[in-house]
Amino acid sequence: MKNTEELSKRLGVTIDTETLRLALTHRSYAYEKGGIPTNERLEFLGDSVLGLSVTDALYRDNPDLSEGELAKRRSAVVSTRALAGVARTLDLGSYVLLGQGEKLTNGRDKASILADTMEAVIGAAYLSHGIETARAMVMRLIGPLLRDSAVLGEGTDWKTRIQETAAGRRLGAIDYQVDGTGPDHARTFTARLVIGGVEYGAGGGHSKKEAEQAAAAASWKLLTDVEDVPATVTGAGDVGVRPEGIVTGSAGGAPGHSQRPESADGA
Repeated sequence: MKNTEELSKRLGVTIDTETLRLALTHRSYAYEKGGIPTNERLEFLGDSVLGLSVTDALYRDNPDLSEGELAKRRSAVVSTRALAGVARTLDLGSYVLLGQGEKLTNGRDKASILADTMEAVIGAAYLSHGIETARAMVMRLIGPLLRDSAVLGEGTDWKTRIQETAAGRRLGAIDYQVDGTGPDHARTFTARLVIGGVEYGAGGGHSKKEAEQAAAAASWKLLTDVEDVPATVTGAGDVGVRPEGIVTGSAGGAPGHSQRPESADGA
């Protein structure tokens, strides 16, 4: 296993070697080694510590928010995508013990593996030092996401919002056009949202679902920024982009103006 001294510095917590190694042991590695223990029990424990820490902070810092809004923010902050982002800043993937199959399919950057390992490390910190140290680590590493509007937005189901808005304004049929690039083990996706023949926003991600959510979020921004959205779009000719970023289409010479958290790793 890679020397974990630098990882401990980044975590701000020294976890005993045996417990940390367990936290970094993915089931694919355990299977290849004859069925040794995996990090899944620590992941279960860490999930509870993470949930308590984030819930407590949200409750104390937002006395005016409703239960529903608090739940939505918690969901965004503890989502697979958010936790994987934190794990990437720690370079956690380079420390995870993986089987050969996962290594060959870029498992070190797979969101689900990174997020699960992050929770397992939190569980390991709890076992080694108790709840207060583990909670302090959570707030140091993950607490900043509670003030990150981009991350909190991931708690919104943008695809559902787009569907409701398009139906309410009678904009036409919704179509997500998705393209994938790169090798199978490190594939990325780009999605473009077309409504009623008019192209709106685009977005990318490590999976088709993630890219579609990003495209829906970008399109929602366009829809809510535009006051004069047509009730219907009967057709779209050449599609262009205005300088301010609003996609338009020409239908009969008239311009048409143009939610996870999702975090699946595959298509």
